[in-house]
Amino acid sequence: MPTIETHAKINLFLRVLSREESGYHGIETLFCRISLADRLTIEAVGRSDGPAVVLTSEGEDCGPPEANLAARAAQLVLDATGNRTSISIHLEKRIPSKSGLGGGSSDAAAALEATNQLLGNPVPRHELLQLASKLGADVPFFLSGASLALGWDRGDRLFRLSALPSAPGLLLIPPIGVSTAEAYKWVDGARSEAGRRGALALELEGVQSWGSIARMAGNDFESAVFGRLPAIREAFEKLVATQPLLCRMSGSGSALFAIYRSAGDREDAKMRLGKKLGRVMAFETA
Repeated sequence: MPTIETHAKINLFLRVLSREESGYHGIETLFCRISLADRLTIEAVGRSDGPAVVLTSEGEDCGPPEANLAARAAQLVLDATGNRTSISIHLEKRIPSKSGLGGGSSDAAAALEATNQLLGNPVPRHELLQLASKLGADVPFFLSGASLALGWDRGDRLFRLSALPSAPGLLLIPPIGVSTAEAYKWVDGARSEAGRRGALALELEGVQSWGSIARMAGNDFESAVFGRLPAIREAFEKLVATQPLLCRMSGSGSALFAIYRSAGDREDAKMRLGKKLGRVMAFETA
């Protein structure tokens, strides 16, 4: 009965490009895995005429079982192989939902790989990556096992990079979630000019130190989300005031993150922030 740590991610930068005819947006982003993680326990419980995938959970809300990405991932592997084995999944949820930290996607990647292993690895790696892309744009990053990777297109095309030195960080989780679909609508509505946005030329040596990352960091969702949700903007301003090396919103929000020069700076910042603006959680980058 394997138990897997399914880690969250932050986006060190995120640019939203043009909206495609399909309705999806192209993006450019830098994914970074962090220490905050859910725990997923999965086992095959024999053949069954009942539900193919049984999901239980504790901790953070993980939504209805039929909509949960980990359950859907396990079902995709079963469907791809025609196997009638019943899969039991238990999730200990620690990563907040609707936070931009990729908790559901991380759970899905782990469930894909673990289900395939339980069945004897019938699905080849390249097909598993295709299944990951069907589940969500962040799932391929988690399935890759990378600590740091450039993502583009819908975020599912990846270029793996060497990990940065581990650094101390804080997450500030405001008491409000952000729907990714709504956030994209806000970005589209805020842009006065139609047409394709140009790609950003990246120098790969610019992603080898935290100082360089801090100079290129940005998130195109921030202005749209901050304009609609002042509580998140206020939380961001308070987090910036703790003088981190780097401070941004992750994904489409609502989680905010800050990277500090030392664990001592992080502890000072945590004390200054208190609990009024939301939950404050310490992490380390992978």
